[in-house]
Amino acid sequence: MNVAEIKTNDIANGEGVRTSLFVSGCRHCCPDCFNFMAWDFQYGKPFTEETEKEILDSIHYPWIAGLSILGGEPFEPENQKALLKLVRDFKKKYPNKTIWCYSGFTIEEIAGIKPSRAKTDISLQLLKEMDVLVDGRFEKEKKNIMLKFRGSENQRIIDVQRTLKEKEIHLYLN
Repeated sequence: MNVAEIKTNDIANGEGVRTSLFVSGCRHCCPDCFNFMAWDFQYGKPFTEETEKEILDSIHYPWIAGLSILGGEPFEPENQKALLKLVRDFKKKYPNKTIWCYSGFTIEEIAGIKPSRAKTDISLQLLKEMDVLVDGRFEKEKKNIMLKFRGSENQRIIDVQRTLKEKEIHLYLN
């Protein structure tokens, strides 16, 4: 997996101040994507143990609410294994901080309810580590700059833990 960018003290990609990891690689290629450079799986630099340490160390401050993972596409099969390790290490180190994830795949595609390349042998394990999932492809016809934490009206902000527990979609924010 490659890293397109790491933003520390980010206030745009989830509640509170966060560290945001932008992974490389996305096959959705949504028209007017804000991060089209990260479509290329080779863009940026390799994700290493040092990269993980940099990310985890940046979150130790008390004002950091958690980690946000964006792309590219976190749930591209090539990105899932490295992200699973990262989020598990994050949860061990920071059990009271949250993980937000932004994906062009829907939760139904990630969980295998609807067919998708996102469904792998570890996609559900990765999803289970998330607190909030902003799901769905960016649709420029549904773009709305007044929306909080999402770019188009089709995208949902999902409370992942409640959704998985109760087996029905629960929105975190409308």
